[in-house]
Amino acid sequence: MLTLLVTVPPVSGQEEGSSPWSVGSDILTSYIWRGTRQGSGPHVQPEIEYSAGSFSAGAWSSFDFQGYEEVDLWFAFNLPGGFTVGVQDYYLPILPYFEYRAADGSHAFEVNIDFSWENVWLSGNCVVNEAGGIGSSGGDLYFEGGISFEYFSVFLGAGNGWHTENGNFNACNLGLEVGEEIEITDRFTIPVTGQLVFNPDREQLFVVVGFTF
Repeated sequence: MLTLLVTVPPVSGQEEGSSPWSVGSDILTSYIWRGTRQGSGPHVQPEIEYSAGSFSAGAWSSFDFQGYEEVDLWFAFNLPGGFTVGVQDYYLPILPYFEYRAADGSHAFEVNIDFSWENVWLSGNCVVNEAGGIGSSGGDLYFEGGISFEYFSVFLGAGNGWHTENGNFNACNLGLEVGEEIEITDRFTIPVTGQLVFNPDREQLFVVVGFTF
């Protein structure tokens, strides 16, 4: 994900540049989440984040111009040894916010465990509840691993439940990512990220380009 960080002015009593708050926004040609397209056309993805020591939390959103909108809340703790654990709440504003019944629930709560070491990363994720409104079955699993090289990264993800067409466990997110910075002036550049993503489960291929301004 591309991220543009803009430091919020410090509150009274804080030293300049010490604010724990940051905001950001990405613009993508399309939103491909774990190998599956969400919505249609370009997406704008704003985010607000709070960080203090090993703890961080935030609100992240994605919306297109055809009526799709997603708003997720999350928190995470950085642990020794390159591990991070957290929880994410997936929510679609088209659904009532305080609906938590299994049949019609509008929130899917996912536990995340991530590990990174030098140029390698691994991720394990599990949705813990059934929420029919948003489409989770409960027990939806997703695992991903990737390696970064000098000029590109490769990754492979597999899951079940709402990650695959029939709900069975299968590879669903195979990709290549590259990054570049477009120099506008000596002091201003635009970071650009490109992804080639293939979903073996649905037999679909995507090309995604993202810009940060």
